Amino acid sequence: MYRFLLTPRWWGINLFVVLAIPFCVFMGTWQLGRFEDRVQSHEQAEKQPDPSTRAAKPLDELLPVDKVTSGRPAMATGTYGDQFLVPGRELDDRQGFYVLNLLRTEGGKALPVVRGWLPGTASGARVPAAPQGVVTVTGDLQASENIHSDGVDARGGLPEGQLGMISAAALVNLVDYDVYDAWVTLPEAEAGGTGGAMKPVPAAAPAGSGLDLKAFQNLGYTGEWFVFAGFVLFMWFRLVRREAEAVRDVALGLVPEAGPADGPEGGEAGPEGSRPEAGPEGAGASEGEAAAQDLAGRTPETAQGS
Repeated sequence: MYRFLLTPRWWGINLFVVLAIPFCVFMGTWQLGRFEDRVQSHEQAEKQPDPSTRAAKPLDELLPVDKVTSGRPAMATGTYGDQFLVPGRELDDRQGFYVLNLLRTEGGKALPVVRGWLPGTASGARVPAAPQGVVTVTGDLQASENIHSDGVDARGGLPEGQLGMISAAALVNLVDYDVYDAWVTLPEAEAGGTGGAMKPVPAAAPAGSGLDLKAFQNLGYTGEWFVFAGFVLFMWFRLVRREAEAVRDVALGLVPEAGPADGPEGGEAGPEGSRPEAGPEGAGASEGEAAAQDLAGRTPETAQGS
């Protein structure tokens, strides 16, 4: 009954099922692992002390920035150079902008330093001047921003002197020297000039270290992959069962085999199984045949008597 499973059409169906189910299970397991990693990172972050309370270390000892070093106080020495304003940044439910200066270190590389935040729009704003001469800054270390970071303006077309994203990739086209793939935010406010006192920008938690929306998306994808694997298996059993029932019906004769078409020559009966009714000419022919048979059945004597 199940020999149909060896036909070329069913070989293709079986191959798809054999490949699809392990793939769905693998993807579901991978998404579940991502969710568990985020949960573990969240638990470790809660057990560890606040990174900003740890002792400051030289910048080069904390690079590259990862989940452990993000938020740690970093020290760097140099002179302030180019200044940029980063518009569209929110602080305390108010719109404003960051004041960012590049600190040229002794090695020649520049470290982006967010000196503070000011309310309002960046266009035409007057901000406090950066300190002159050689300075040593201590700020909370942050990883470079990307297009998915909060407040980032990746559309471009900003006025001169403004920056949409704090990253080495964005600054490399604006300055002619190397920039660290990281930045720091000063934890203490600087005294303001005509633009007012700047507020310090708090360090953000490292990406992927908490139970954010992406973590629950991983959990949702896990369920979707396992459900799809079960759906593939269910549909395969249903197709096999339907095909087996069709084969069984043919074997029991429940499904009549198609024969030659019955046409007019086959003498097909009408809807009620009767012969087609004769027309006027047919009726006359039938009466003549009956009369001839009647005459043929009579003897000469009978014919004379009549």
